[in-house]
Amino acid sequence: MSRTPSAQPDPRATLRSGLPDRYLTPDDIAEMFGLPSVETVYSWRKKRTGPPAFRVGKHLRYDPGAVRAWVNEQMAADEAA
Repeated sequence: MSRTPSAQPDPRATLRSGLPDRYLTPDDIAEMFGLPSVETVYSWRKKRTGPPAFRVGKHLRYDPGAVRAWVNEQMAADEAA
């Protein structure tokens, strides 16, 4: 019995719905925000301007709840400006 590979869920849907069953990767963040490259995500991390991330070994991961909170902060700051 062969199984067809399932498509990866759209990372942007993560912020619109409930928490996913996994943490987000830098590639997910770049795709979610429509960034030109994942290097922008790494630059945000270095400058401490993007959503908070944590390391699992040598890999960066993002908690979807923390990303959602960061987006809400950005929106509130933009509305206050």
